[in-house]
Amino acid sequence: MIRTTDLTLAIGRLLGRLMLLIVALGVYCGRAADRPNILFAVADDWSHPHAGAYGCRWVQTPGFDRVARDGVLFLNAYTPNAKCAPSRSCILTGRNPWQLKAACNHVPFFPPEFKTYAEALSGHGYFVGMTCKGWGPGVAEDIDGKKRDMAGRPFNRRTASPPTKGIGRNDYAANFSDFLDEAPADRPWCFWYGAIEPHRSYEFGTGVSIGKKAIGDIDRVPAHWPDNDIVRNDMLDYALEVEHFDGHLVRMLAELEKRGLLDNTLVVVTGDNGMPFPRAKGNAYEVSNHLPLAAMWKRGIRAPGRTVTDYVSFIDFAPTFIEVAGIPWERTGMASPTGRSLVEIFASSQSGRINPARDRVLLGHERHDVGRPRDWGYPVRCIVREQWLYIHNFEPSRWPVGNPEAGYLNTDGGATKTWILDERRKNPADRSWALCFGKRPAEELYDLANDPDCVNNLADAAGQGERKERLKRRLFDELKAQGDPRMSGKGGVFEAEPYADPGHRGFYERLMRGEKLRAGWVSETDFEKGPLE
Repeated sequence: MIRTTDLTLAIGRLLGRLMLLIVALGVYCGRAADRPNILFAVADDWSHPHAGAYGCRWVQTPGFDRVARDGVLFLNAYTPNAKCAPSRSCILTGRNPWQLKAACNHVPFFPPEFKTYAEALSGHGYFVGMTCKGWGPGVAEDIDGKKRDMAGRPFNRRTASPPTKGIGRNDYAANFSDFLDEAPADRPWCFWYGAIEPHRSYEFGTGVSIGKKAIGDIDRVPAHWPDNDIVRNDMLDYALEVEHFDGHLVRMLAELEKRGLLDNTLVVVTGDNGMPFPRAKGNAYEVSNHLPLAAMWKRGIRAPGRTVTDYVSFIDFAPTFIEVAGIPWERTGMASPTGRSLVEIFASSQSGRINPARDRVLLGHERHDVGRPRDWGYPVRCIVREQWLYIHNFEPSRWPVGNPEAGYLNTDGGATKTWILDERRKNPADRSWALCFGKRPAEELYDLANDPDCVNNLADAAGQGERKERLKRRLFDELKAQGDPRMSGKGGVFEAEPYADPGHRGFYERLMRGEKLRAGWVSETDFEKGPLE
């Protein structure tokens, strides 16, 4: 029997959704200029909850906070894969990484068969552009070998003097203005703002010297790192770069307001994966995959100022953009999506949980950076459901972030990494090293409500066996339904795919032979003198 309250809520959601779609679908059939514009802003390596809207005191984000205040703030947004290229592959296609063949990997040859939402919008009347970092790193070409503009045509002409050595020269906001100048008045547009901040490298100490921050501003250092001035300075340098990204967002919002375009622009702001620190980016923990997310659309989001607890995934972006553009999915040329449009959340007037079915997300990865024998990856699949994280490591005998003698190459070099590695050399039993770089068991289970840093593995704890098995069954059942090759014993297809950069191929063997190889994203001191076992 359907309860009256459930039926009422369902009807309310449906009506709200239909009202929103009138804005998009009606114009799809006639008034193209009224179809919503889309501004997608993505920082490079930004973790939840490092924004003012989440109560973070040591990272100032007035742009993000405005989007949250005038729209919707998401508390449970996740990327399925915490590395640049595969995360962006999920954003652009609406599919999970294990559904994207080679694009599950970092630095891949992107399969031509998977069309992106930006390409689909371009084919249906949208003027599409981007600045700085779109999809990548990797190679994306069509079936004829022609380079694809995966996120839109680049606008990168304007530059500015950066405040630190680690910050890029791209004047993102000025390039957005150039894009708006070129956008036809009678067409909607879609723009991808892809900053390279807060990606490393950082100029150490600039969070204090330039950002005018203090070591004591940080209220808590994650439990997997040592709490000292080196780590705190590193975190403040990261904060300065997040603020650089946000500063350009502030300018973009002001420009839209000045041009009278803000009301009918869907603004979505997030990061592509977690912060570039040990146990974060490239892993599968909260600090790796749990990301900031806010969306604003004055004409299309009801009851602004809401906070939503639904679990949403980056695979939900493409279906959202296609739906608000009023384009039937079957006309996009895109592979069927696994993600679900966020339009129902936009159309609701509720806070908290909007759709009870949005109670989980799936995560996972295959091969990221080089640094293991035979170009092996570290295959992982996970489920986050109602404050619990279950992780299945398929190859626990491998080093999770790359072999020590190869520099732990899946962790970017920086002050925190250097400190932890130096401490292990003094004390092989160092806890931070074990958590960040040591080998891991086949199964991990974390209570996120009480252990958000994921340092207390409960997989073998008394009383947790039933919960672990229930989460594992749910994870594997959904992966099977999605056609994940790992579920049929064919996971080797991911490792058989070559790196798109020839300099990456066979990296480990070549390094062991004494070849001088480029690994500019780590420090020279990150390499151990030999294998640790």
